[in-house]
Amino acid sequence: MDFSIASILALDGVTNGAVYALLALATVLLFAVTRVIFIPQGEFVAFGALTLAMLQNGQVPGTVWFLLILAGAAALSDIVTGLRHGRSAGKLLLQAAKGLAYPVAISLLVWWAAPRQLPLLAQAALTLAVVTPFGGLIYRLAYESLADASVLVLLIVSVGVHFALVGLGLYFFGAEGFRNPPFWDERFSLGPLNLSGQTLIIFLVSNALIVMLWLFFERSLWGKALRATAVNRLGARLMGISSTSAGRLSFTMAAFIGALSGLLIGPTTTIFYDSGFLIGLKGFVAAVFAGLSSYPLALVGATLVGLLESFGSFWASAFKEVIVFSSILPVLLWRSLRDPHGEEH
Repeated sequence: MDFSIASILALDGVTNGAVYALLALATVLLFAVTRVIFIPQGEFVAFGALTLAMLQNGQVPGTVWFLLILAGAAALSDIVTGLRHGRSAGKLLLQAAKGLAYPVAISLLVWWAAPRQLPLLAQAALTLAVVTPFGGLIYRLAYESLADASVLVLLIVSVGVHFALVGLGLYFFGAEGFRNPPFWDERFSLGPLNLSGQTLIIFLVSNALIVMLWLFFERSLWGKALRATAVNRLGARLMGISSTSAGRLSFTMAAFIGALSGLLIGPTTTIFYDSGFLIGLKGFVAAVFAGLSSYPLALVGATLVGLLESFGSFWASAFKEVIVFSSILPVLLWRSLRDPHGEEH
């Protein structure tokens, strides 16, 4: 291996690491705020990429129907719960109508826009508008009633949600893979490196989103509320911060990050209905490097995962996944010895 090959591999590794970093940040966020190890984070990636692919083909994506079904189920659940607590039926129906307004509006917009072949950026915006609400709706239906359950119970629920989303992905998009067009189809030479416009887009968008997340957590009231919930759920409740609202917001943010990651990675590789699991799992490995608690360490871990994958594919392409996932073992062993586990109460 000479310097030029090493540079190319390093560029590929850092590029993939930028996407894994976003998924790792979402994983850390969800675990810190809700204690959920969200295995299906990668499904948001696949749904984002494949929804855009359907719009590119002039078809209405199946995720539109999924959005309506989730919104309807959440509204029905809220009505049933409200009636059990003796709330007015009229107020419950009004609240349900407000909750259904956005899903219905965005679904009608997608049905109108799909056959008209809008510009790529407009289709990307529609994709984010469709997939982002999945996070909050999935939290309301699958996790909200179990918010105080143990981490193990929440993990089991995540496994069930993962299998359900993979099956729905096969139903919505079929077994065929899709590769989206790049957002910027230019190439730049930098010594031995040949940079594509899409690579620069990945770097710029990933770094911009990381900065925006930092500003959100440091400067906004909602961000500080999420930080407070992550530090002490009971203390946050006593201070008037709704853990339910914090959970919905964090899942919505995770869905947005996953869908955006799908838009970024879609032009670089062929995405299938089940591709998100492997991509999300690498983001999870990066999050484990950070102990599921540190955002800066998650970024470092994502870069290491990307580099391991890139150089591993060069030295032993058949075992690159084994190399990446085996790297988690010494990290877990070190953390186990450094911080002995105590029984959860």
